Amino acid sequence: MEDLSKFESLFEKMAQVGIVQNITKGTEVLREGQFVKVVPFVKKGLIKVFTRYEDRELLLYYIQPNQSCIMSFSASINNEPSQVYAITEEDTEAILVPVDKLDAMTKENPKINSFFFQQYKGRYAELLDTIHHVLFDRMDKRVYSHLRDKVLLKKENPLQISHQQLANEVGTVREVVSRVLKKLEGEGMIEQIGNKIQVLRL
Repeated sequence: MEDLSKFESLFEKMAQVGIVQNITKGTEVLREGQFVKVVPFVKKGLIKVFTRYEDRELLLYYIQPNQSCIMSFSASINNEPSQVYAITEEDTEAILVPVDKLDAMTKENPKINSFFFQQYKGRYAELLDTIHHVLFDRMDKRVYSHLRDKVLLKKENPLQISHQQLANEVGTVREVVSRVLKKLEGEGMIEQIGNKIQVLRL
């Protein structure tokens, strides 16, 4: 994603019209089919955005500090139900801006459109990268790349993550992930320590 520090004054304005809220880890902040009432702007923490089909999930992107959710924004301005789920990956501090106030601000302040356009470009690039991995990479490479990227994103190693959660994030089933992790451990790429996974080659 591009440097968004130039939008600092915009975040201050959001805080004036929105509600600053501390959200505990594991809280569902948006679900598929729900009409969007507020759009989140993350100040601290991390929100995971994903899609679900039957009992399978696929990670789309993370909302990091100084970022927002382009899917929430798009659904809100079109008055359409959400097509994604969003859950806090860590304890998160976010500015929740009501849709009506954001709509009014968008008409008054072109900088908001510029902010979301940059967000859209970044998410589109991430989506293409995800499609590339799903179509062309072997599962062991997908799992290892995901773990490595998550370590760099969260700045913690080992990661506390279950086989089921990891399977959800890469869009497969737990049994497949368990076999892949055993293979990666045998190759010296990772180490499994209880319910944690340490990436050995960053």
